[in-house]
Amino acid sequence: MPYRTNDDLPENLQRLLPLHAQDIFREAFNHAFADHQGDPRQEEAAHRIAWAAVKRSYVKTKEGWRRRED
Repeated sequence: MPYRTNDDLPENLQRLLPLHAQDIFREAFNHAFADHQGDPRQEEAAHRIAWAAVKRSYVKTKEGWRRRED
């Protein structure tokens, strides 16, 4: 199911990810969800793709998720 806003994301993502990372996750998820229409693992694929998109710009540290330095 696509997410219209960051408020629609699962609660744990809202707690863990900074706002910009939530935007990245939501947009990547929505695109992947649309691209995998008809696939029985559509939602699973969209979640994996969205996390991969977040991890390109953010890194998880013991303090939480922070933006990668260029």
